[in-house]
Amino acid sequence: MASLVTIAMTVVAFVFHRQILTLLIQPAESLQGDNIQLIYTRATEMLGISMKISLLGGLMLAFPLLVYQLVMFVSPGLTSKEKRYLYVSMPGILLAFVAGVAFGYLILLPPAMRFLLTFNTDIASPFISIGDYVNLMVNLLFWLGIVFETPVVMFMLAKLRIVTYKTFVRGRKLAVILAFILGAMITPTFDPINQSLVAIPIVMLYEIGILLARFARRREESLPVRVG
Repeated sequence: MASLVTIAMTVVAFVFHRQILTLLIQPAESLQGDNIQLIYTRATEMLGISMKISLLGGLMLAFPLLVYQLVMFVSPGLTSKEKRYLYVSMPGILLAFVAGVAFGYLILLPPAMRFLLTFNTDIASPFISIGDYVNLMVNLLFWLGIVFETPVVMFMLAKLRIVTYKTFVRGRKLAVILAFILGAMITPTFDPINQSLVAIPIVMLYEIGILLARFARRREESLPVRVG
């Protein structure tokens, strides 16, 4: 079922692949006044990149069903209470991923692309391969979507009693360090400003995750302990 839906959504995405491409290259097009030009150097490159974004677009459109199928796969090993928590978290998983993609496209990409595509252009003129550009965009947006799942995952871990919010509190310093490491890995630039644009939201997401984890266990911890 999931495979058929993914194929169908891929076909739908291919029908609109020109619009998707236009949306992806908009940050570069905004720099056209700086003599930025996207090109392709192989006869099959444009077709290949169109097929790739169609497949990825199909996967994103089918993402709710894929998450549901994953939940159904792991649900037999969970209690009825744990299943309920997992079902309730599904909208949060989807919204967190969309929020990460939106953050990357609207907040991070404009300054990052301006830095990359205008750096030392007085020495050499940039002729960027559309394949390399789209791959960079897709990878960046995908990993930001994954990173934004952090609070949801922390909430679920606490709700399922795998860890407590106190564990996350003790790991706060390590989380800050990892946030800046991830910022350096995710961002396509090497300047600290763009890296901080990723690292600071990750730290904020971790803090939100701590609050959610604390809320998840507050009711159980407030219950009186029965002796005997």
